[in-house]
Amino acid sequence: MAHAFVVPPPTPVEPVIEILHGVEITDPYRWLEDQNSPRTRTWLEEQAAYTRAYFDAIPDRERIRTQVRELLALKEVISEPWNVGDRYFFLRRQKDAEQPVIAMKDGFLGTETILVDPALRGSGNSTAVSIAAISEDGRLLAYSVRQSGTDHSSLEILDVERGAVLPDRLPEGLCTGFVFAPDGSGFYYSHRERRDPRPNYRAVFWHGFGTDRSQDQEIFFAGDEPNLFLGILHSPEAKLLAYTIFFTGCSPRASVYLQEISSKPTEIKLAIREIEGCFVPFFVCGQLLAYTDLAAPNFRIVRIDSVDPDPHHWHDVVPESDRYIQQFAVAADQVFVTRSDPFSTEIEIFGLDGTRKEATSFPACGTINLLNRPNATEKLFYSYTSISKPPAVHCYDARRKDVLAWDEANTPSDPCAIAIEETAYSSTDGTSVPLFLAARTDLLHSGPLPTFLTGYGGFGSCVTPRFSVFATFLMEQGFLLAVPALRGGSELGEQWHRAGKRENRQNSFNDFVAAAEWLIREQRSISSRIAIGGGSNAGLLVGAAITQHPELFCVAVCLGPLLDMARYHLFDFAAGWADEYGSPEDRGDFQCLMAYSPYHHVVDRVAYPAALLISGDADTRCNPMHARKMAARLQAATASSRPVLLDYKPAWGHAPIQPFSTKIEALTDRLAFVCHEIGVHVQSRSSL
Repeated sequence: MAHAFVVPPPTPVEPVIEILHGVEITDPYRWLEDQNSPRTRTWLEEQAAYTRAYFDAIPDRERIRTQVRELLALKEVISEPWNVGDRYFFLRRQKDAEQPVIAMKDGFLGTETILVDPALRGSGNSTAVSIAAISEDGRLLAYSVRQSGTDHSSLEILDVERGAVLPDRLPEGLCTGFVFAPDGSGFYYSHRERRDPRPNYRAVFWHGFGTDRSQDQEIFFAGDEPNLFLGILHSPEAKLLAYTIFFTGCSPRASVYLQEISSKPTEIKLAIREIEGCFVPFFVCGQLLAYTDLAAPNFRIVRIDSVDPDPHHWHDVVPESDRYIQQFAVAADQVFVTRSDPFSTEIEIFGLDGTRKEATSFPACGTINLLNRPNATEKLFYSYTSISKPPAVHCYDARRKDVLAWDEANTPSDPCAIAIEETAYSSTDGTSVPLFLAARTDLLHSGPLPTFLTGYGGFGSCVTPRFSVFATFLMEQGFLLAVPALRGGSELGEQWHRAGKRENRQNSFNDFVAAAEWLIREQRSISSRIAIGGGSNAGLLVGAAITQHPELFCVAVCLGPLLDMARYHLFDFAAGWADEYGSPEDRGDFQCLMAYSPYHHVVDRVAYPAALLISGDADTRCNPMHARKMAARLQAATASSRPVLLDYKPAWGHAPIQPFSTKIEALTDRLAFVCHEIGVHVQSRSSL
């Protein structure tokens, strides 16, 4: 559906030409990479006005907003549950509040007490708090304070008994490890300040309460390489600290060093060096375990001998299977893992000796998230959600072996029950790809329907069904939701991930395009009624889809994306993703990246779908230069009368911590965009 606002603000073209690996690359909008230049800020203001005028002119916008607010209220349950002794800490957004508070209960069914309320800080509704650590006696609470959606935060400490914030704090930066001393005298930390003159310096420090940070003592130095990350674990039972060094990039690897808990440096007791791949250590009852893909592509959990830590002497606690281990957690002396079939999740339980306990069953076509924290307790927290059920938080007592529902959304009667279907289709090379479909019960098998197609296809992530306000709204309005299990994910194991990784990335894009073609061929939809969307790695997926097959799609929503794959590695932490995408510094990787890089494959005078690109200054994970440059390129190139919009807000970032009112407006705009361009007249829920 064409819109009256068809002429975007002009963007000057200032080509920068480079020769990379013998290939001439032209970048027409390099100047938009400078986020803080007056020219860029003026351009962003013009884009914001253009986009706002479009959104505000949509006739159904206010009706959509009312329904979005109602649906958002359905899923307000607790998050980040911690259990320390008889105390329970968690986050909860109170009615009409903009951000969640940190609260506590004394006892499972005790009275709720608010400990930290970001609204009382006087720093605006974009300030969010999150639990970072809790002392073993439950007396001290460390929490992060984050402004907007950036990955950086400061860290403060609350004396729970007195309700007083201590003067000891860490300034804004990236805290990768924090452990309270068992005797309450201070804490160990690894923290990189945002404006540190040594930005790559990684070390562990000891801070005594009541002392100045300038007196903090360095007790472990990890290195100063740019692709190095340092984490801290501790075992109260064994009185040990564990320092984990992760190297990201083309060849990920990890090392672990153990040291006795002390305010003074002691000798390293155990060192496990240069373990290739993914290696995540953790403690259970004083024993060192690890989640690893070493000699186990679908992952296993091993117990490490304290005398001989050589990998040849590791003992399997959770052996590898033909299904990928998605998550793990510990309660009492048991290890819990989740494994997934394409569209369902289940929990398995193992003793430290490798004995498999009775698995916990759940309804099919749902998603389980393990919520446990580093401190070991007898209780396991997890959430369960499905395409039609908002998340509910449950607590499993590992000793008593019973389950209690701790917090559940009050779901009103659904005006349109949702039906689901699992099927499969053939991708470009004949590979069978699982496909999840959901729609109103009265519409699922009647087509063609307006459709929202999404996926992920990267980093071994498994996309299982979960409640979403965005998807629920569209389904209630008659849309078909289609979610293929793209190669690049782990729905069918690590081999499925590798089949869409690095030099095989095009397989993921082909799977996505083939899903659209199947929907059209099976008369479930038509190209003029297919909208696609995704964020982060899925933003790259959307960008590749519309530049490779613009004729297949009507609407595209692209959030926080990667789009310029020749320069993605030069910003923020993105160089660490070289193992997944490949590095433009490598000739072979460069050729693969440039074969699909969406920014470089926009062609002049091609009719592109209506496109909404979403980003903001606070995105420190997928740099907003991608969205800025792509918006300019598509606006200049498209021969379609459909709009190309940039929804850009300074406070928008990758971390999902938007204020409640901002979430309402953002979802309203995106849904209004999709429905308007597809041509769906929005009905009230009561009339459905």
